[in-house]
Amino acid sequence: MDFDTQIMVIGGADGPTAIFLAGRFESLFCILALLIMVIFYGIYFAKKITQKRKGIQTTQLGRGKDKLVRRIEFIMSVATLFIVPVELISILLGWNHMPSPVRITGVVTGFVGDAVFLAAVLTMRDSWRAGIPETDRTEFVSHGIYRYSRNPAFLGFDLMYIGILLMYFNGVLLFFTIWVIVMLHLQILQEEKYLETVFGEEYRVYRECTGRYFGRKG
Repeated sequence: MDFDTQIMVIGGADGPTAIFLAGRFESLFCILALLIMVIFYGIYFAKKITQKRKGIQTTQLGRGKDKLVRRIEFIMSVATLFIVPVELISILLGWNHMPSPVRITGVVTGFVGDAVFLAAVLTMRDSWRAGIPETDRTEFVSHGIYRYSRNPAFLGFDLMYIGILLMYFNGVLLFFTIWVIVMLHLQILQEEKYLETVFGEEYRVYRECTGRYFGRKG
């Protein structure tokens, strides 16, 4: 008996009423999960389109780099592409093995991910890129949300993915979520090497004061 059904039983609801209310709860989770995804990818593509109109190439994945970086960026791209249909199928078919309290935590986590990603994109302004730019030099940003996270955009991705997973937990989605988070982490490691090479001591000082995902040091 799941959490929603327990509530109905305690409240004295009969069988048909319990089924009806459980269905309403499931519809609400479905709407919220889709909303989390729409907001997140809406931010992503709106920023990409805005930069394109300014003549800025946002996507810098797999462009003229060494083999390891190209491989990581390619696999990361595949992972972030494939997880979307898996999330949508899980949501639309209601594949879930978690009780409502966990799913509610997922809702909060997903919307926090949206907010963190939006803050990262707005703070980075026209310096935001997807992938490591080979020749396109950008401004070093360490203010705003970047005071508390060296990689807030990646943190936003992770929180969004984890939020959807908690709302619609199943084995297939778990596999893809772990895969994409691991690939994003490997991408972070490559980007941090790039930033240290380009910005030198300025970045090293920043790295010593700011957590990779979240937090201030010293």
